[in-house]
Amino acid sequence: MGLSMNNPPSTITPRHYNIHKLFLFCNYVLLGAASSCIFLTLSLRLVPSVCGFFLILLHVFTIAGAVSGCAAVGANRWYSAHMVATVLTAIFQGSVSVLVFTRTSDFLGELQSYVREEDASVILKLSGGLAILIFCLEWVVLTLAFFLKYYACVEGGNTCRTVVLGKC
Repeated sequence: MGLSMNNPPSTITPRHYNIHKLFLFCNYVLLGAASSCIFLTLSLRLVPSVCGFFLILLHVFTIAGAVSGCAAVGANRWYSAHMVATVLTAIFQGSVSVLVFTRTSDFLGELQSYVREEDASVILKLSGGLAILIFCLEWVVLTLAFFLKYYACVEGGNTCRTVVLGKC
């Protein structure tokens, strides 16, 4: 997983290099947090629940976005798709975390968990805490992806037509 750049490595500035490393680090933390959320959700034994399936699917989309994000910033075609997918998953992660912390018992009722309610509440709140972390990290990743694209356009010289539309 790396960012492919059209520029030779000698033209990359230290600022661009540091942002790229921070971007990769944030994506790795996103991968860990989303996979932890999947395991916490699976520990609630939500297999027959449609709501539980969609909750796990949200974390799978988060993982897919983090994995594809490392390659998408350098690729011109997939940059916009990555940005849209990351914004949508961030919005849904934030919504899930609000539901988990404000309506824990109602949310557990919809999930149809087979775990004792006290234990399920603790597991769900742990997952909600990770969802808040994912929400914040996705917005950091979006900001870093924008700066990486900007620096690629600026350092690319005359290959950049317009920064506003994101086409380099």
